[in-house]
Amino acid sequence: MKVLLLNPPYLPYYSRQSRSPCVTKSGTLYYPYFLAYTTGILDELDFDTKLLDAVVNNLSHEETIKEVKKFNPDLIVIETSTPSIKNDISIAKKIKRALPKSHVNLLGVHATALPAETLKEAGIVDSICRGEYEYTVRDLAIAIKDKKSLNKILGLSFKRKNKITHNKPRPLLRDIDKLPFVSKVYKKHFGKEGIKKYFYSSLRWPQVTILTARGCPHNCTFCNSPFKGSYRPRSPENVVKEFQFIKKELPFVKEIMIEDETFPALKRRTIKICKLLIKKKVKLNWSCNARVDTDLETLKIMKRAGARLLCVGFESVEQKSLDAIGKGTSKHIQNIFIKNIRKAKLLVNGCFILGLPGETKEDIQRTIEFAKKLNPDTAQFYPLMVYPGTAAYEWAKKQKYIKTEDYSKWLTKEGHHNTVVSRSGLSNKELVALCDLARKNFYLRASYLIPKIAQIISNPQEAKRTLKSGKTFFPYMKKVLLKK
Repeated sequence: MKVLLLNPPYLPYYSRQSRSPCVTKSGTLYYPYFLAYTTGILDELDFDTKLLDAVVNNLSHEETIKEVKKFNPDLIVIETSTPSIKNDISIAKKIKRALPKSHVNLLGVHATALPAETLKEAGIVDSICRGEYEYTVRDLAIAIKDKKSLNKILGLSFKRKNKITHNKPRPLLRDIDKLPFVSKVYKKHFGKEGIKKYFYSSLRWPQVTILTARGCPHNCTFCNSPFKGSYRPRSPENVVKEFQFIKKELPFVKEIMIEDETFPALKRRTIKICKLLIKKKVKLNWSCNARVDTDLETLKIMKRAGARLLCVGFESVEQKSLDAIGKGTSKHIQNIFIKNIRKAKLLVNGCFILGLPGETKEDIQRTIEFAKKLNPDTAQFYPLMVYPGTAAYEWAKKQKYIKTEDYSKWLTKEGHHNTVVSRSGLSNKELVALCDLARKNFYLRASYLIPKIAQIISNPQEAKRTLKSGKTFFPYMKKVLLKK
């Protein structure tokens, strides 16, 4: 039986898998890693699978349908996201019309948050996998193959005679070591040249993205991760084995991105992974997402084990803002962290969210100035984005701050963030403009540019990734500077 797993076409360089889906200003393009994990599970059961990323291959709707028809699958699963949902439903309908005997399924964060709404709008599309979907897709594939009922498939919503049935939720996967190595899936389905098509502006290129855990022990109100509030790590031994696989089987890869919501969530586990990497002499650069409460001891051993950069959510300098989103940090903790990062000789990609609940323009300006003072290697400034299924969305909806429910308006026509949260004294347009101002004020400083130029001159690997991201970032900044 054939199964096609599709990251559907949309805007060029659109990253659905990002926790805030968009076309980045730095050229970053995420792997469809949840689809890849699912592909690996189906591969182990000897299904005839095809993992097709229409975005990275720059396929149109028509070209994608041609590829789908050529493979002629029995089951097609299609990733969704909030800003692209109209497009995603459109391509799903076209595929269903082209292959009416195939079962067409939608999945992802948006479909999980609004399964009934999505299925109604999707019309002829057959079903939705909700939540953590790998094993729901597996069970759906088995049921279709064996011509069994869909009634008992946990986590599945489906149509029968125009009636929508929501089966019981699927419990979260507990034994994460059972999952295949996603890097093995990349090797099989993408190959060397396919892997080189993906890019992460903070990392050395080429890179691969993996997960060493599912979920996050924290519960920030804006985060649209479907697994927050839970934390299920892989064993240190299992993680190190995947590092060894990448080192041996993908020797051209320069860096690993650990895309866990918070890699060093458990200090003891983090240290054990690092000690194993050192003991087994796995010399590979890697980066990860982390929090500002990661301590110096952990940072130092991470550095010894090959860590290069941490992507960290500072979000705001205002305590009222941090409290409003349940961040559990403070300016004091942020300052200690940046000092410790420099002691450990690690780089930081600092993330800041402008326009958090209760913030004024003056608060935002203080956060911009604070970002300049922290002076991370790179900085990202986002307007507050609210997604269905998050507490931030419910807050904005209750306050009647959401300007439109047309999800396509969540982005600009270029695919950049275009918040729909608009309130008295701080409109959505003003908030987007403040993010542009923040980037201009942060990056166009002598105190930033001179050390960055020195870094480019002294380190060829850093130069390669900086210049690669600059191809998209600098033209964007030029547009910002030309705005009146």
